[in-house]
Amino acid sequence: MASNTSYHDNELLMRPRAVPLQRIWSFLSRQIVAYLFLLPAILIFGLVAWYPIARAFEMSFQQVSLTGESTDVGTANYDLMELDPAREIILENMLEFASWSVALGYALPVILAILIREMRHAKSFFRIVYFLPTVVPISIAVIVWRFIYDPDAGALNELLSFLGLPDQLWLYDPKLAKPSLVVVMTWASFGTTTLIYLSSLMEIPTELYEAAELDGASPLQRIRHVTLPHLFPIMSLLFVLQVISVVQVFTEPFLLTNGGPGRETLTPVLHIYRRAFERIDLGYASAWSVVLVVILLAFSLVYYLVNYRIRKIYSD
Repeated sequence: MASNTSYHDNELLMRPRAVPLQRIWSFLSRQIVAYLFLLPAILIFGLVAWYPIARAFEMSFQQVSLTGESTDVGTANYDLMELDPAREIILENMLEFASWSVALGYALPVILAILIREMRHAKSFFRIVYFLPTVVPISIAVIVWRFIYDPDAGALNELLSFLGLPDQLWLYDPKLAKPSLVVVMTWASFGTTTLIYLSSLMEIPTELYEAAELDGASPLQRIRHVTLPHLFPIMSLLFVLQVISVVQVFTEPFLLTNGGPGRETLTPVLHIYRRAFERIDLGYASAWSVVLVVILLAFSLVYYLVNYRIRKIYSD
């Protein structure tokens, strides 16, 4: 028996090892049909997603001309960013928008999803009600919110007057402009986020809740020890997506405040839009775009590492 084993081992050792290229070709030949079907989607995705990013990176080192040839200027566009008087204000606004968004718009969908999950009746009705704002086009919604925030005859000031409180300028007050915009952004997106959380909650086995009830757990204890641990992965993902989305916000500041009052609601994307399409300075706008992409990539990487360490600690 030992001799047979030794014979087979020697035979395997004497066989020529497959060259890495042969292994790759063998793998590709087995998947060639799938890759052929994927090829059109990959080409389209590269054309509409990756090519603009690469082109913006190239333009950030150029003085772009729409009529003639563009000239290379090295890092002049990035050096000009250091002298931009709006740079510090834009970065501060970016951090404040992200903070306000997390404070007002991150926990609310989780709470609504949990409340709907705990309901015994009318779950479908509340799902539709909370999803309706997502159906409304953002341009139409902004017009409605402009009337709501109107300082003279807006619905909010009418409500404050009814309660005996002084009227507010809302979008024209430097202290209230950012929270007012974040309310609009949260209203427009929390329906979809709530449904995502609801779908995740539906995947939690009911046996876990039943076992927790038998053990005498209160509703808050069930939420803490059963619901939130299962929601943590999707909450982590949506947190990153929300921060990235808020940092890139454009529509609400552009249509409601145009970056005002002063520069209190000026965002990076709105500043890029102005430099690119109002001043026709595409090279400088591309430099801002590249810096914004780097900031978001750095944030995503840091958050991923921190989240990975937290998961590892809890798993151990």
